[in-house]
Amino acid sequence: MESPTRRILLAGATGYIGAAVARELLARDFDVVAIARRETDLPDLELKVACLDDARQLTAALGDTRIDAAVSCIASRSGTPEDAWRVDYEANRNLLGLAQKAGASRFLLLSAICVQKPRLAFQHAKLAFERELADSGIDFTIVRPTAFFKSLSGQIERVRAGKPFLVFGDGTETACKPIGEADLARFIADSLGNPAARNRILPIGGPGEAISPRQQGELLFELTGMPIAFRSVPPGMFTIAHRLLAPIGRIWPAARRKAELARIGHYYATESMLLWDADQGRYDADATPSTGTTTLRDFYAHALEHGLDGQALGDHKVF
Repeated sequence: MESPTRRILLAGATGYIGAAVARELLARDFDVVAIARRETDLPDLELKVACLDDARQLTAALGDTRIDAAVSCIASRSGTPEDAWRVDYEANRNLLGLAQKAGASRFLLLSAICVQKPRLAFQHAKLAFERELADSGIDFTIVRPTAFFKSLSGQIERVRAGKPFLVFGDGTETACKPIGEADLARFIADSLGNPAARNRILPIGGPGEAISPRQQGELLFELTGMPIAFRSVPPGMFTIAHRLLAPIGRIWPAARRKAELARIGHYYATESMLLWDADQGRYDADATPSTGTTTLRDFYAHALEHGLDGQALGDHKVF
């Protein structure tokens, strides 16, 4: 008997995680309908060209296409307020409405574990849509992953070139359970067919113990054979930058954007990407679920041998 969720509407198929999800769904013989802003090469997918922040354009692009479930892997690129509310909230809201009109009985949202302690615009935008999704009446699954391998790749070439590994403070104050895109894609695909994942929020990390930035650096020094050398960067530099830029941002949009990026930088420099225990007031690495088989060591070793094709951080690079 055919699974009731065989025809999937996928948003974000051209992105880092979305592309991996598309590959995984196709490998499992799902029928995937992808939405993209422009014509692009997506082999074996049915492509619909539309902007997710334009509800009318979306409706016209999908036409009378019927779907069983929707998967959203979209996220704002910059995290600035305008971008966040347009993408993380409004575009997802449009996608939800479209999915319901197309007959979907399930909606899976890729969110982020950092929304547990919301202080930033993109976190509030994500949470606003999470609440709307939970109240929509459709069966939902919200996946909140920890850090991606990609986000921990920025200093690979720096270390290989003999430069110090940069850490905030002493490099031990935060930690994460990083996860690779293939392992996360498998978790997402599994969740679509798992009754226990219905109407649930699922935090998830990769395999192994939580790792601090200092341990990440030590791992790179070990794999490259370079001498251990760390350099501490004070997280307070982001606070100073924000205080300088925020007043200017009231009249200059570019400064407002940079001020918000400074706030984002400070958040990631001082908060762990692990499950937050509100009762204890701390992050709990042991309670953070794990999945997959590929470790950060595996990722670093592969990147050092084969390069970072498809893993470039672009605008998200701090160091």
